[in-house]
Amino acid sequence: MKLLLAEDERDLSAAIARVLKFSKYDVRQAYDGQEAYDALHEESFDGVILDVMMPKLTGFEVLQRIREEGNNVPVIILTARSELDDKVLGLDSGADDYLTKPFQVKELLARIRAMLRRKGVSLVEPHRIGDTSLNPDTFELVASKGKVRLTNKEFRLMEYLINNKNMLLSTERIMEAVWDFDSEAEINVVWVFISALRKKLEQIGSAYTIKAVRGVGYQLALKEEK
Repeated sequence: MKLLLAEDERDLSAAIARVLKFSKYDVRQAYDGQEAYDALHEESFDGVILDVMMPKLTGFEVLQRIREEGNNVPVIILTARSELDDKVLGLDSGADDYLTKPFQVKELLARIRAMLRRKGVSLVEPHRIGDTSLNPDTFELVASKGKVRLTNKEFRLMEYLINNKNMLLSTERIMEAVWDFDSEAEINVVWVFISALRKKLEQIGSAYTIKAVRGVGYQLALKEEK
């Protein structure tokens, strides 16, 4: 498995690269956003580890550009920022997962394993619910006002919600189905992805939204008429 590691702190990059190589990954390192962007045009990667705060281009800018170009390579963003808005921005830009610095090596490896397991998810035909469809070939969510591309993990979450559209799903159940417990992701990551998906459903004019029942869970349901 070939990974691109984009991290401008050279000591940290070297330490992460050593761990990845010891874990049998083939690693190419980039030390600024432009170098990372160029690498993604020169080679094919199975996954990308992308720091946010880099010279020349930020991680968000690199991510937005490659997604606009149709590159769906799985991406984990690394960020020293802990604010929820920054995490949502990363997901809206096309990230599949995020990891806040400082982090444990075993957590990074678990996130990478989970990301790579989900690479290339494919279905026989699009999932549909009312006016909204989920295309597995393009990772696009489509409704009356247009379409929007989802990240790998957003796709898995939306797929799970559609397949269980008549059920109220607990956070723990969603976590188990979409993230797997061995990914070591924090439980609040579910809310972050739910929020990102809810915005995308609104953006494309879907008749559906993701409703939250306090203390119980979430359900994909028709919007209430105003």
